[in-house]
Amino acid sequence: MRYLRRERRQGTPPRGRKLQSGLDSLVHCHSHIKTVSASEKRYIEIVQQHWETVYETKATDQVSWFRPHLETSLSLIERATGSNRAASIIDVGGGASTLVDDLLERGYRKLTVLDISHVALDLARKRQPDALAKAVSWLHADVTQPGLAIHAYDVWHDRAVFHFLTSPEDRLAYVRNVAGAVKPGGHVIVSTFGPKGPTKCSGLDVMRYDAAGLHEEFGPRFRLVESSREIHATPFGTTQQFLYCYCTLG
Repeated sequence: MRYLRRERRQGTPPRGRKLQSGLDSLVHCHSHIKTVSASEKRYIEIVQQHWETVYETKATDQVSWFRPHLETSLSLIERATGSNRAASIIDVGGGASTLVDDLLERGYRKLTVLDISHVALDLARKRQPDALAKAVSWLHADVTQPGLAIHAYDVWHDRAVFHFLTSPEDRLAYVRNVAGAVKPGGHVIVSTFGPKGPTKCSGLDVMRYDAAGLHEEFGPRFRLVESSREIHATPFGTTQQFLYCYCTLG
């Protein structure tokens, strides 16, 4: 669901990549293949194991980002799709979130849930009746790596992935993938920690944004329609400030 920070130091390989499906040593990108070094592959494995351990050792409702229902996300997705329940929606870093449950309940069927953690995806999948689980594409993948289908999605949703990207290279790769995967005129909903949000999550450094700063990361192709802030109550009795930005892709 989340990322480790990537740092570049002499003799130190990148640290902030999500796992490409299957931990393969080759990352497929449409018409070409990118070779992943042994050291980078090892760091990818470490990143994956971090999040597998989180979901193996903590109950779904005992992680700080848990919320029974993502009301703001649901409202923005329904605003983006209107009455079109055939809209194609990807939930990036969806993990074990209940968003997929609520979207299925509302009649959406073209759903993709992308996450680094097999355990998290399995938790979400096993909550669904077989017929509904088969209607969802459960994608174990790295959102900063190439490989997502081109112009495949009407709506891109991300709650609490982008703020883990502390490396400019990873943020640029993420934005490129959004621009490639979302249909022209499509909708992009991204939620990060706000300017008064935490500086760490799950023991990892994170970024904090206001609306102008987050929009700047995405650039002028993304038209900012609306932004809002939300106070999230964690299962532990603390609060976290989140920022939502809703954009359309030009």
